[in-house]
Amino acid sequence: MLHNASRTRFRDQMRGYFGVGVDGISKPMNLGNLVRIAYAFDASFFFSIAPRLKLSDAQSDTSHAQGQLPFYSFAEPSDFRLPLGCRLVGVEISDDAVELPRFRHPARAAYVFGAERFSLSPQMLKACEFVVKIPTRFSINVGMAGAIVLYDRLLQWGGYPARPVKAGGAGALPPLHKWGAPLAKPRPD
Repeated sequence: MLHNASRTRFRDQMRGYFGVGVDGISKPMNLGNLVRIAYAFDASFFFSIAPRLKLSDAQSDTSHAQGQLPFYSFAEPSDFRLPLGCRLVGVEISDDAVELPRFRHPARAAYVFGAERFSLSPQMLKACEFVVKIPTRFSINVGMAGAIVLYDRLLQWGGYPARPVKAGGAGALPPLHKWGAPLAKPRPD
């Protein structure tokens, strides 16, 4: 769990906001894991659509995220609502989905994951502005998928500098050029 000072630095680095949700999830362990992961990555809210269980059934949420971030439950996809300007991103294995390493995350986004052994419902897929897939050989656990997607978002929006050229993080990169005066010294006349 992040201490207050670390949490403030973490939140100050991020841009925008995001929420995480599930469509028709039925396994309490998976729900608890995804809620815990969303809270660990500092999600602004969590939601469920057509859930087959309650958040209180999710004993694997050892961070007790339910009391720490807003939780919204919608009985059906037609009831689902997002804040104005928030863009829905479905995470799904499909031929027309964008591979996650090629995806630019919206600043204000909600990520929705499908139920185990099923896909996102057709109604939720239709509601998604974007659909992304994690380039794996086969389907992975919903909690693991959530961690990968949110880590990718953190890399993009977290304010981290470009990675070093050398392996292992050693060696500093030259500073990024900022518009303004040239970096080179002027020539003497």
